[in-house]
Amino acid sequence: MNRLKVGVIFGGASEEHPVSIKSAREVARNLDTEKYEPFWIGISTDGEWKLCDGPDADWENHGARPAVLSPDRRVHGLLLMEQGRYETVRLDVVFPVLHGTLGEDGAIQGLLELAGIPYIGCDIQASAVCMDKALAYTVATSAGIATPTFRVVAANEKVDADRLRYPVFVKPARSGSSFGVSKVTRADELPKALSAARQYDSKVLIEEAVAGSEIGCAVLGERFGLITGEVDRVDLSHGFFRIHQEESPETGSENSTFIVPADISDESRWLVQETAKVIYRTLGCTGLARVDMFLTDDGRVVLNEVNTMPGMTSYSRYPRMMAAAGLPISDMIDRLISMTMRGTKR
Repeated sequence: MNRLKVGVIFGGASEEHPVSIKSAREVARNLDTEKYEPFWIGISTDGEWKLCDGPDADWENHGARPAVLSPDRRVHGLLLMEQGRYETVRLDVVFPVLHGTLGEDGAIQGLLELAGIPYIGCDIQASAVCMDKALAYTVATSAGIATPTFRVVAANEKVDADRLRYPVFVKPARSGSSFGVSKVTRADELPKALSAARQYDSKVLIEEAVAGSEIGCAVLGERFGLITGEVDRVDLSHGFFRIHQEESPETGSENSTFIVPADISDESRWLVQETAKVIYRTLGCTGLARVDMFLTDDGRVVLNEVNTMPGMTSYSRYPRMMAAAGLPISDMIDRLISMTMRGTKR
């Protein structure tokens, strides 16, 4: 039987380039090559596309050839360019293992839509809405989902620091992970926090801190409904969770550990999982998404953010939560590809 040709796109020009490569390596270790023929497409930090042998440390040089994803639906795949000539490679499906800007914001999804190639994950609209935390909060609030109290700060807008209720979190509205995020406890800390956030996005979010535990829930869209992984809890010793900024996150974080399953009551676990499903549907997600929430001291669930292409690294939360629920990453990848090829995404 012919193997499905799976294009795996990784790297990217965002701040999460290194994380994407680590995710792709985990996909490489768990992709069933008896069923699937992978085509590894790496994007450099400068935005250069290359077809390579895999996401190893030297992927940009090891057998790499210039390549682009053609928007021409007749090509339905890649154009490989070499010495003034090109050849085409037809792809059956694409797994865009890209995090952050240009990966989770609808950009790569738009290119894949133009190309007519089925792809794993959320569509353009859901990707864009979830990437913009202010939009996600606005849509969620309209559906009766609790969110932090927040305000949006436009580029160059002045903020009266004395009118805020501290502590607050200052973050880029459209950036991945916790890049550019600061916890502010005093008015004189605000200018520095705004400057840090604006390094990643001109649109900045200021939100009041939520008293409670940081909780996550992995959601996977199946043919007949949604399944969730085990709920996890981020156990912080100090500061706030920012694992992708650690020097060696594979060996653990300096200030956080994960408890999976979360040490919460059965009632709270059910509420978190059901709320995650409501958020997933409300924001129009398909395929996979990790819904991050707060479980408050009085038992309420408050939306934090939604990651539409969560990390797949050896230390990432999404695969860990799914594995704890009995779905290892290899089976999860297989389900995602099968579901996408069945055309149930859109």
